[in-house]
Formats: sequence, C-alpha cells, structure tokens
Amino acid sequence: MVATQQGPDRPGIDDPGRGRRIAIDVGSVRIGVASSDPDGILATPVETVPRSKERGPDAPDIRRIIAIVSEYEAVEVIVGLPQTLRGEQGKAAGIATAFAKRLQRAVEPIPVRLSDERLTTVTAARNLRESGVKARGQRPMIDQAAAVEILQGWLDERSRAVKPGESSKDAALEGDL
Repeated sequence: MVATQQGPDRPGIDDPGRGRRIAIDVGSVRIGVASSDPDGILATPVETVPRSKERGPDAPDIRRIIAIVSEYEAVEVIVGLPQTLRGEQGKAAGIATAFAKRLQRAVEPIPVRLSDERLTTVTAARNLRESGVKARGQRPMIDQAAAVEILQGWLDERSRAVKPGESSKDAALEGDL
C-alpha cells in the first residue's frame, strides 16, 4: 500500500469507502495528527505526538498513532510525503516513507497512503498567523495544522475521484454493467 520512490498515492484508488481518515505530518521532533469526519468531508486537528528516538514497531510514537487509528476507527491513514517543488524526494521523504512502512505493518489491514505535502507546513503557519496565532512556541499547533492541510487536500481530491457513499470498488463495478 505504501508508495516508494515512484511518488505519492492518488486518492480514490482502492478507496475503502465511508469512514474516518487519519493524516499524519511526520517531523523529526513531532508528528502532527488530523482526522476527518466519517463522511470524509472535513479535516480537523487531533493532537501532536512527540517523535520517539526508537524506530521499532513498539516505539512510543508508533504506539500512539496506532491508538489514535483505533480510537477513531480509521479506514485509511494518510502520511505526508515531503517533496521538493520539482517533485523530487530527499532525506525527509525517506524518513516519512520509512515511518509509513512501519505504521502499515502495525495497522494492517488498514491502508496507509502517502500524499504529496509540498508547502503544507508553510501554508499551515501562514493560516495560523493570519488568524492571530503567534508562531513562537506554537510548533505543535503548526504540526497539527499541517496534518489538517494534508488530509483536507486528500479529501478534496478523493471527492472528485469517488462519488459520495461509494468506494472505488463500487465505481469499478458500475463500469462493468
């Protein structure tokens, strides 16, 4: 399920249908988390998880994300894939991909997808600043807002690819009629 160097996944492909989605913005210090409503229309912030130095399946950050996925009964997890403006992947993309692979093993059969997250942190910080929130000391809030940007972008693209109330499997069956 997790994309590799080919790039990010596309919303609507192998769509699991109605249900909450969780998005995460993996950073070197913190992980921003956002959730959607069950209809997949609106993304909202959830929390900021401290990044663990441990990298195994039992690392505290992975355990907390697993708990959030379970608590929200998520049908899909979207991990932000940081790319350059030219669409190239660097060290940060490798870190996000490795995290997504570890998470996929831990939450199977729930799919973990990668989504292009170019400029989401910049957009999130600007939006918070415009709403009167000072950036100083607000990095955890910015991380959550970046996860919201990732998820809202995914949901918006998904809504164009999949009709409300159906999964991509339903759409494929309709095409066979």
